[in-house]
Amino acid sequence: MQQPNSPRLVRGASLGAVLALSLAVLTACGGGGGGGGAAPAPAPSPSAIPPSSASAQQCAATNSYARDTAGNLLAGYRAGTLDNEKQFIRSYYNEAYLWYSEVPAVDATAAAYSNTSSAAATYQSVDSYFRALKSPTRTASGKQQDQFSFTYPTAEWNALSSGNPGGYGIEWAVIQGAPPRSIRVAFVEPGSPAAAAGLARGDTLVSVNGNDVINGNNVTIINQALFPQINQSYTFVFRPTGGTGSTDKTATLRAQSIQQSPVLTSSVITRGTQKIGYLQYTTFLAQNGEGQLVNTFQNFATQGITDLVLDLRYNGGGYVYISSQLGYMIAGNARTANKTFEKSTFNDKRTTDNARAATPFYNTASGFTGSGTTANAPLPTVNLGRVYVITKGDTCSASELIINALRGIDVEVILIGSTTCGKPYGFTAKDNCGVSYFPIEFKGVNAKGFGDYADGFIPGGTGPTGVPGCVAADDFNKPLGDPTEGMLSVALTRATTGACPAASVALGKQMKPDVGLEDGVIARHPVRASAFRK
Repeated sequence: MQQPNSPRLVRGASLGAVLALSLAVLTACGGGGGGGGAAPAPAPSPSAIPPSSASAQQCAATNSYARDTAGNLLAGYRAGTLDNEKQFIRSYYNEAYLWYSEVPAVDATAAAYSNTSSAAATYQSVDSYFRALKSPTRTASGKQQDQFSFTYPTAEWNALSSGNPGGYGIEWAVIQGAPPRSIRVAFVEPGSPAAAAGLARGDTLVSVNGNDVINGNNVTIINQALFPQINQSYTFVFRPTGGTGSTDKTATLRAQSIQQSPVLTSSVITRGTQKIGYLQYTTFLAQNGEGQLVNTFQNFATQGITDLVLDLRYNGGGYVYISSQLGYMIAGNARTANKTFEKSTFNDKRTTDNARAATPFYNTASGFTGSGTTANAPLPTVNLGRVYVITKGDTCSASELIINALRGIDVEVILIGSTTCGKPYGFTAKDNCGVSYFPIEFKGVNAKGFGDYADGFIPGGTGPTGVPGCVAADDFNKPLGDPTEGMLSVALTRATTGACPAASVALGKQMKPDVGLEDGVIARHPVRASAFRK
């Protein structure tokens, strides 16, 4: 029997980065921009860069992440300077980064990377310097090769990686960020403050603390409310799906630690002789998701499903071991035995890592604390050779990994929706002075050696898609799991007739196959679009 090993991170930033991200989504009067510049100068010779151990855990006096509330250094950290912290970043890039030879020459003494006027400025300095070192190479479609390397405060990362992020229990979908804005509730976590307030999928955000969200200009308060700190409270007004001003509902919500429930909904839908399992799985990041998957697939196996619709439209990734287990529970032992789920390729300096055995399809439970499973217990399986996967641009990392892995063992994976995010890369959290650094460290491939999907998996049939799927848009006017909801209804039609419905075909002809549909993006931090190992 195979089971996961000790923790290690695979794919995917700080409060400052969260707000920077959200400001790019929400604007007061439209926006744009971008910029080029001269080609970067060659990076220093690797031999001229000292090892990261020489500058590790030497912390600037204004780095609050390395200190307790009284200003005392936390255990394991030493007094140092911002220059020490920046040297650690440059050295760690040289050692761990997949594209270390492509790191541009950056003046670490530049003002943008040297502000220690406050704790926030100090963090912004190291974060900006870290981002400046990313590879400038672009993919065939013009996307930046490295869209994903990021930083994150270590304490916040530890809370998030345990499946207990802070918030209200709302997953926000930004349909339009500029006025007239459209921000809707994609789903609500059970047992959360949002659920207690009666909020539901499809509700539209109207105002925050009396500030107009749809047409107002107070972007700062909107972003602060969407991305709150623990214990912060805001008063929201929501308009229910199909509602008018008279039906608006007001809710004062306080941010708290949220226990995620990854299996948001599951069911068995009967169509003639077909029994079609439906599973909405929102994250591979919460360890309790393993036990929830086991219970769901035990039910699917008991009911004898003949087909499966796996809904990953909002799943940004998480633990690779859970993704691997899910692959096994779908495909079964005969298809997965002795097969590779994922093999990682690191930079050419990391010979030991490159020689490491590939990740298999795990066929037993982990028994990890909080997983709801017993170590080495055999996993249930439905033994399917075909699966319909609902995807969007928010489908990322460990979610794409399962698509690639199943295709690597010739399971027919039919995509329903729009193009995935394109993230075949991974990394490991590396703490220094209370900040965890995540430069891309490796690229993953499946059992056939394929991993070139940096431009995403496309339902329309071009590129690395396997069997052509169907284009479909998200439908915020229907509950998740409702057979008439836009994306699920297309999946059911494809599963029962073998063809895409006429409306899906027409929609696909209106757009380039590699362009996502305008059905919103999930407003979340890059760390939640990641894959992690255990």
